[in-house]
Amino acid sequence: MAAYAALVSVLTIIDQIQNHPRFSISFDKNQIESLGEKVGFLLDFIETDTHGVIIEHARVLERRIASAAYAAEDVIESHVVDQIQAAGSVEGHRLRKVVKDIMLSMRLKKARMEENHASSISMLDLEKVIEDMDSIKKKVMEFRDESGSNEHDMQPTSTTSSSTPRITTDKNTMVGFDEQLISLLDKLTGQRSNRQIIPIVGMGGIGKTTLAKNAYEHSLIAHHFDIRTWVTISQKYNVKELLLQLLSMISSEIDSEHDEQLLGQKLHKILWGRRYLIVIDDIWGIEAWDNVNLFFPENNNGSRIVVTTRISNVATHFDSSLFELSFLDENKSWDLFCKKTFGEAGCPLELEDIGKEIVKKCKGLPLSITVIGGLLGRSHMTQKYWKNIAKDLTSFLNSGEDENCSNILSLSYTYLPAHLKPCFLYMAIFPEDHKILVSRLTKLWVAEGFIKSNESQSSEEIARGYINDLIDRNLILKHTMGSNGNVKNCVIHDLVRDLCLMVAQKEEFICVIEDIPRGTERGRRIVCDKKIRQVRYPFSVFHTVRLAPRTSTWVTSRDGRTFRALRPLRLAPLTRTWVTSIDGRLSNNRLLRVMSSNSEAKKTDLRRHIVDHVNMRYLACTNFKLSSAFVLPSSINIVWSLQTIIIRGKIEAPSQIWEMRQLRHVDIYRLCLPNSPWSYGHKQDECVLPNLQTLKKVVNFTWSKEAYKRVVNVRKLNIVYDDEWEWSNNNDYCLHNICQLHKLESLSCLSYCGDERLRKLTFPSSLKKLKLDGFMLGYEDLTVIGSLPCLEVLKLRNNSIIAREWNPVDGEFLRLKSLLIYGSGLVNWNADTSNFPVLEKLVLEYMDKLDGIPLDIGEIPTLRHIELNVCNESAIISAMKIAEEQEDAGNDILQVRVEFRFEYELQLFQEKMKQSADHSFTRNNFQVVARNMVPLAHNIVEEYEQY
Repeated sequence: MAAYAALVSVLTIIDQIQNHPRFSISFDKNQIESLGEKVGFLLDFIETDTHGVIIEHARVLERRIASAAYAAEDVIESHVVDQIQAAGSVEGHRLRKVVKDIMLSMRLKKARMEENHASSISMLDLEKVIEDMDSIKKKVMEFRDESGSNEHDMQPTSTTSSSTPRITTDKNTMVGFDEQLISLLDKLTGQRSNRQIIPIVGMGGIGKTTLAKNAYEHSLIAHHFDIRTWVTISQKYNVKELLLQLLSMISSEIDSEHDEQLLGQKLHKILWGRRYLIVIDDIWGIEAWDNVNLFFPENNNGSRIVVTTRISNVATHFDSSLFELSFLDENKSWDLFCKKTFGEAGCPLELEDIGKEIVKKCKGLPLSITVIGGLLGRSHMTQKYWKNIAKDLTSFLNSGEDENCSNILSLSYTYLPAHLKPCFLYMAIFPEDHKILVSRLTKLWVAEGFIKSNESQSSEEIARGYINDLIDRNLILKHTMGSNGNVKNCVIHDLVRDLCLMVAQKEEFICVIEDIPRGTERGRRIVCDKKIRQVRYPFSVFHTVRLAPRTSTWVTSRDGRTFRALRPLRLAPLTRTWVTSIDGRLSNNRLLRVMSSNSEAKKTDLRRHIVDHVNMRYLACTNFKLSSAFVLPSSINIVWSLQTIIIRGKIEAPSQIWEMRQLRHVDIYRLCLPNSPWSYGHKQDECVLPNLQTLKKVVNFTWSKEAYKRVVNVRKLNIVYDDEWEWSNNNDYCLHNICQLHKLESLSCLSYCGDERLRKLTFPSSLKKLKLDGFMLGYEDLTVIGSLPCLEVLKLRNNSIIAREWNPVDGEFLRLKSLLIYGSGLVNWNADTSNFPVLEKLVLEYMDKLDGIPLDIGEIPTLRHIELNVCNESAIISAMKIAEEQEDAGNDILQVRVEFRFEYELQLFQEKMKQSADHSFTRNNFQVVARNMVPLAHNIVEEYEQY
């Protein structure tokens, strides 16, 4: 909710002011302490007294609290920025001259009037804000006295730690549609040779996507089809994006600059002659089908296309028998509810009657049952609490049957703990069906000020706990998992996103512009969905849009083609957050906190973003492509609270970057850091970054004793060494000091040198993930790595193993879960279950000398996946043997997948194996494909997403 987010943000700002290591901000101490006391009281009220509250009096109080907290934010940050800018700098004088010149234009005179109005807010007496909060505090105390409802067992439980035990279930677990799944599998693998289209129809939340996903991922289907790919269309779509999405899963060679016709022709060529399965999820109209249908060839080989839709007329258009999903019956509804609420445990007897009453009110809709199950699975298991839920369900459902699902989802929001509400509503900034990068989302939450800190966890750890909580409540879904077992990407169901939008706009937490801009004068966060690119408005429509002085967030289209239409939009001076793919130039947005730009940035733009916005916390420029390095201005250290900087470009940092003690994440395509800041006259304690957790793509950095002591708390480190780079030097890189980084969990080292200086690299015992590229490891080096006690993920690429033989011994790699070896000269590999006792995934790529995979590897009980990509014949045969032995032994978990570079290589190998009686391609746990018809296993170039 807005009130909780604003209150936590105020406390964060107060803490920064009181404890900032560099800036001494002048505020009356008594006023700040008084404000902090009142904010803490109101925050306690929001956290403990308003869960699941339906009465209007509480909502009025929440709105008053949010308004007062926003005013406090504006007053304090305005004073902070005024004082920092008043300290004076060359850049400041330059900025004032530029602004003065710009103000000569007639269009910006109007913007200047708004700026003057907003600037007056910064001169408000802080005492007035405190008086307003004191008045609200009295109202809260009266409310508590009158309600008398502060009962502990009426509050839902919550967690803030990613390590807290949770009831978890697979997101694709299907209950109640077993017969439909069997029937769908029969249709997909049936004898009819002509291309068939199989529609699945039903209302939103009925389980269409779940049914299609279970069939798509079934081992029988994976073995039956040469190519499988999946595309989600939704209501608003772009044909080019659909084709790119389809191609991205089946081809490694995609030119996003091609037009629709060329992309379609490429898709048709790849599919031609092959048995393919395509799932088109969530299609809303025939037009979308007509735009892509011509690129799906009729091969007369049993190809299939599955289409899911909510619209019956769309389903009947395909003139084929369809799967029409209906509501679950009483028994199946109860089974699903119990699985989502209790996991493998059964329902306690005392909760069974009230539980069945709740399930009955969900009327058989799987999504409603799932969400309510997620809510109750995280709550107190008491009859009193569950009866309260049942009572509120009844009041919601009385509004009408047509809104059944949305009302139940709304209840799930009402009963969310206060700390999860703003995080959940923030999901509304993402476009429909967007794949959300969790690491980026958590950084945004932290920068927005949503995370209430504690002493035992970092803000990012708390935020990941929030992600897990929302997943457990079935409000967001896992999409992809990282190699470390954490959720890498998440998605949100369309109906749940609709709930986010509805509540966020109602609470004025976010204002979404989808068609004609409306309501921007009241919005603190403004969102312009990316789908707006299909709508073309006259210049005058956007020219007249003015954002409210108190606007806090502006999010607009990721599509650069909207530039001309949206360029006249100007942000108000008190705008806090801006995520955009259009022109990134701002008009003196002095309190900006978050900026994420996916439009092509110039050096002047980047300099202005850094110098002009001293209140910035999060800066991301992911389309910054320049041939030469950009030198960050020396005045960067006046950005007093910068936490995250993400730039895809070559950056040379000044020594002043070592003074930015609030920095948490530095992720730059290539970064040159100065090695000796203290030689510039700095004191040693001024050049330590105690909060830095991420430092990525640092080039040719020397890890002297002085250097590693500056970043002692770094957790993720990515370093690059290249003698041909413009920042190369002949220094000893002192890589033996890396082991002194005792909190380091993830280390990535890329070498283009082949230099003895890199042989000195050592590893801290805290490492969980290690990636080495071009580091030429011998047998002894592998033994050292194997002794790391916490190592879970190991990736060795591009001749990182030069040893011809590898004989790991007992006691090595005891916690390793994922192993990747790419392009190695390894010949003999001898290992058994004792060497990698908990290995889950093994990936070998371009291994052209390996005699074979040790057969005992298949006996590891945790092993789920073996992948061989472009390896030699002996390695492939050993993988086939492992698959055969394990299937014969009853192991239905292990899956083996082999990929050839060219199709003719695959065909030759298949012919050879057919002549052998020892091996067969018919195993359910074994899949063999050619590279030009499968998804890429690994992305070599890191993708920078906007969000």
